[in-house]
Amino acid sequence: MPVPSRPQLRGTRPVRWSDWSQMPDAELLQVRLCDLDLQWRGSVLEQRMQKLQAELDSKGLRFRPYAWLSTDWFTPDDATGFAVPFYLAHPRLLRLERRHMLEVEGAGGISCMKIMRHETGHALDNAFGLRRRRRWRECFGRSSAPYRDSYTPDPNSREFVQNLDGWYAQSHPLEDFAESFAVWLAPRSQWKQTYSGWPAIKKLNKLDELLDDLGEQRPRLRTRRTEDSLPRLRQTLGQYYEVKQGLYRNEAATPLDAQLREVFGVRTGRATAAAFLQRQRLRLGRAVSSRLGQQRYLVDQVLGQMILRSRALGLRLKGSEADALVEATLLLSQSSTRFLFGGHPRYQR
Repeated sequence: MPVPSRPQLRGTRPVRWSDWSQMPDAELLQVRLCDLDLQWRGSVLEQRMQKLQAELDSKGLRFRPYAWLSTDWFTPDDATGFAVPFYLAHPRLLRLERRHMLEVEGAGGISCMKIMRHETGHALDNAFGLRRRRRWRECFGRSSAPYRDSYTPDPNSREFVQNLDGWYAQSHPLEDFAESFAVWLAPRSQWKQTYSGWPAIKKLNKLDELLDDLGEQRPRLRTRRTEDSLPRLRQTLGQYYEVKQGLYRNEAATPLDAQLREVFGVRTGRATAAAFLQRQRLRLGRAVSSRLGQQRYLVDQVLGQMILRSRALGLRLKGSEADALVEATLLLSQSSTRFLFGGHPRYQR
């Protein structure tokens, strides 16, 4: 089978920059997803898919995932491609997503490539049936393990690589493989040095051998399925955000909630606590990780939980930003220390 000369992108229609890109938010939220007329050609997504292909080429893998636009990142179990969130295909939609959700998953080039490599790992597993191989099970366990809606990671563990947020490799054997694959595939990741002395290095070395054996092998499975592709979605952007924001509001209360309520309040007219924390994320992360002598990764995960819960609780600043910054720094320091020594929150998938 010849190697495609460019990434295979499916589930999109010819470009037509419609008037919706100039609409105010109130009108744009009434537009249906299927009417957005988005495309990949010439977009940053096409560039990132081409970069992904180059990375696969550099590793000697003939496998090529395809991609389509949907409402989230995901790889169906019986597909050899993956879905990408529609809002990454247009700067106007990026702004709308950030305004409603405060952050945009995969907006930056580094974070987007991390997720694309992860999803490619799932697609590769599906294509070659890797989870059924003995060597795969020896490394990652049984793929038939229960796939729960939430999990509690151990930040002290060195059994797993760190690629996506939330120690995601610890959530399930399938995610452990996809995260390990993403680390292995990333250019200049220097995984042999980074994970030297970690138990995780044994998985990476075996994964390296397993993928080297694939080489020029043809995939066992080839699909072009595009589950929940954008042209089939009749919901409006407003309905999409109503559901998405509802997922945060409906999360169970956490021990962090009471402390956040002490730092922030619910007065109207003030900036939201979530937006403030997001804006100060880099500054807070650097200050607290330096003070505690801990990895920025750990501190940022705790800060991410503070942002999510502040948004779910509808919290706002009570006083000045300077006062809020001092109190947030103290809370982040306390919560990070507690997290490190056993107070581990559950992460939603």
